[in-house]
Amino acid sequence: MKGRIKEEDQSVPRLDNGYYYYSREEKGKQYSINCRKKGSLNAPEEVIFDENQMAAGTNAFIFAGYNVSDDNNTAGYLSNKTGSYAEFELRFKDLRTGKDLPDVIKRVGGSTAWAADNKTVFYGVPNAALRSYRIYKHILGTSTPDAVVYEEKDELFNCYVGRSKTQKIISIGSSSFTSSETRFIAADQPNAAFKIFLPRQKDVQYGIDDHPNVYYVTWKDPQNKNQKVFEAPKQGYEDRSKWKEIIAHDPKAKIEGIDVFERFMVVVKRVNGLLQMNVRELATSKTQVIDFPEPVYTAYPAGTPEFKSTTFRYGYTSLNRPNTSYDYDMLTGKSTKLKEQEIPSGFNADDYEVKRLWAKAKDGVEVPMAVVYKKGMSLNGSNPCLLYSYGSYGYASDAGFDANVFSLVNRGFVYVIAQIRGGSDLGEQWYDDGKLQKKMNTFTDFIACAEHLVKEKYTSSNNLAINGGSAGGLLMGAVTNLRPDLFKVVVAEVPFVDVINTMLDSSLPLTTQEYEQWGNPNVKKDYDYIMTYSPYDNLKKGNYPNILATGGLNDSQVGFHEPAKWVAKLRALKTDQNVTLLKTNMDSGHGGATGRFDYLKDEAFKQAFILSRMGLMK
Repeated sequence: MKGRIKEEDQSVPRLDNGYYYYSREEKGKQYSINCRKKGSLNAPEEVIFDENQMAAGTNAFIFAGYNVSDDNNTAGYLSNKTGSYAEFELRFKDLRTGKDLPDVIKRVGGSTAWAADNKTVFYGVPNAALRSYRIYKHILGTSTPDAVVYEEKDELFNCYVGRSKTQKIISIGSSSFTSSETRFIAADQPNAAFKIFLPRQKDVQYGIDDHPNVYYVTWKDPQNKNQKVFEAPKQGYEDRSKWKEIIAHDPKAKIEGIDVFERFMVVVKRVNGLLQMNVRELATSKTQVIDFPEPVYTAYPAGTPEFKSTTFRYGYTSLNRPNTSYDYDMLTGKSTKLKEQEIPSGFNADDYEVKRLWAKAKDGVEVPMAVVYKKGMSLNGSNPCLLYSYGSYGYASDAGFDANVFSLVNRGFVYVIAQIRGGSDLGEQWYDDGKLQKKMNTFTDFIACAEHLVKEKYTSSNNLAINGGSAGGLLMGAVTNLRPDLFKVVVAEVPFVDVINTMLDSSLPLTTQEYEQWGNPNVKKDYDYIMTYSPYDNLKKGNYPNILATGGLNDSQVGFHEPAKWVAKLRALKTDQNVTLLKTNMDSGHGGATGRFDYLKDEAFKQAFILSRMGLMK
């Protein structure tokens, strides 16, 4: 695995407010070095943050990013040494001297925004249950307590602060899984009171993008689940009759998001499970589509900070195509390749077969899968296979390049990603059909995918390993209970397996706000339904596959006790001779080891477990 990492590497520089920003990695070092150059790529390099120095002497370190003030002199940055993705320290570095300022804010979530005065910073703070519930205002160099500018009292909602691409407004977004609301101020008036754009409504989600002339509003409601886009006037936007619909709702194409520039709007859509990017000229509404060549791929916006830019950066990858960065010229419609992920140990995309398969679910719905294996392989049912999925929160399981997977594929494995309901792979309805009282579809879809692979002789149940993490770990536990005979090996990473007990404890992180995902078990109907699939509660005496469960001592999302008690109960009830193993990372959290090489040790352990349990010891 390490041989597939280019140890000395550098990201493509990105222009932002007069500086080119990039990160690079050095041989043997675990973390990135964040740099910039003023005005030109030929200018001297300024090292802003060397994460290796910051992580020295620690077993876990997360650098969660930085924001630079308008005058380019000060960077606010977030980091921790716990491995938790929920809480960070916010510090400030004077980029002229390279020294930290005395200002330190101990417990911050992941959102911050500078005001235009170069001294006022807004930041989000989590409560005891790790719900981002308050936005504070800090003024550099002052010792008075920071003021609360907004508190989100609804336990279903989180709030976040950010600044528009135009740099003109600072907004606070409040959102649950089904509703949202935005309030904002001018970035050059940090002491103003935040004003609501539109009051929240049940089952309505909207977002606003600033433009000098209008606001662009993405809108989702029960009749427009895949979103539509409006143009709203700067004055009188409160009156929705003045809004102009510019992109209609399409039941076959979900709008994933928009990126608004001075002259163009990039619209990212999901069509038939694949991402598509449309570039719309604002003045004429003329639209170009960025084409992608392969049947299974993923493409994504890669961040273009400059509002006046006429180029748009995106990334492209597939199961057998390493990550590649492009700039798309919105004036000419041409893409320029900037950088392709290099695999030092060698990689030839043409050595591999990539397919898209469809499995028929229990209710007749067709469920897509992305598949990769070595060309020339005989599909006779004897091949080992690793089937991965997630299937929750509307997150799509896109088929991108994962260099680590080829340690299995090159040993003859078929690698498959199942794009099951609960994700949004085929639109928002796909998500709705795999949550709350329809959650069982997630599990039966996965089983249908596994059965299809066996039926079509890609593998057999005695050669089939499955893998998922977090809510995907819940998936692993649920399908193992439903069909323990179908799988040889199960790898459940930081698995959310004690669903009923966790969702009954509102003091735990994430619980209350997730009632809109799983249901509220204080309501009998929801309690009864969760009990039909909660992995811990549905264990019974019998035979189980080989199982590896992982946990993290500092895990803020899934407490380490969940995999521990699941494994303990499994061991007490199982009647087979298969291995049930618990591996707990005592230094880190939900994401496991944090260094780029230490992370590989976790991956290698997982794959070694799969190989050994399948008897593939050479």
